[in-house]
Amino acid sequence: MAENYILYSYWRSSCSWRVRISLEWKGIPYEYRSVHLLNGGGEHFKDEYTTLNPNQRLPTLVVDGKVLPQSVAILEFLEETHPEKPLLPSDPFARAQVRNLCAIIGCDIQPIQNLTVQVKATEEVPEDQRVAKKQAWGRFWIERGFEALERELAKTAATYCFGDEITLADLYLQPQVYNANRVGVDMTKYPTISRVSASLEMLPAFQKAHPSQQPDAVN
Repeated sequence: MAENYILYSYWRSSCSWRVRISLEWKGIPYEYRSVHLLNGGGEHFKDEYTTLNPNQRLPTLVVDGKVLPQSVAILEFLEETHPEKPLLPSDPFARAQVRNLCAIIGCDIQPIQNLTVQVKATEEVPEDQRVAKKQAWGRFWIERGFEALERELAKTAATYCFGDEITLADLYLQPQVYNANRVGVDMTKYPTISRVSASLEMLPAFQKAHPSQQPDAVN
């Protein structure tokens, strides 16, 4: 029996984007359900979604009625249940290296500059200065993390983040580059990151998962 996948997502959510790429890469059909992070103060704070995911974060994947939050857990689940197009190398040390690249983005960069943190960090800032302050906040943390990531990728990257095969690290990288461009990061300072990102842009799975291709996307 085919499994039924429902992904609760927001078009610009980095964590949701990672999962969308995995689903597209592995050829897993799924239903997209939008949870808008801005409408009405944030639909993820409403009772309906909080019942599903008490942590009030995106994404959430529902598989045949079983609920799985957190992008890291979802990606590992998809990797274990759909190994046909693997996103982790077979060698244990290589797998750890890929996870290190993921952690630089997923633990050290993205959480500090996500929407909830930006709002909290700028709540004492005059309203007419908040947009600029949020942009500066995002640039600071992305640039700090990209300096380390660029050095790591200089050791591991070829066509993609880890050699010439797509790995989980690429799923983390592409959304973060998108966010970097949104806040005005000078990407010429990160040639390896930029080169890998350009290669990823050519892949159909990455194109289909792009925010602009989602049903809730806003121009």
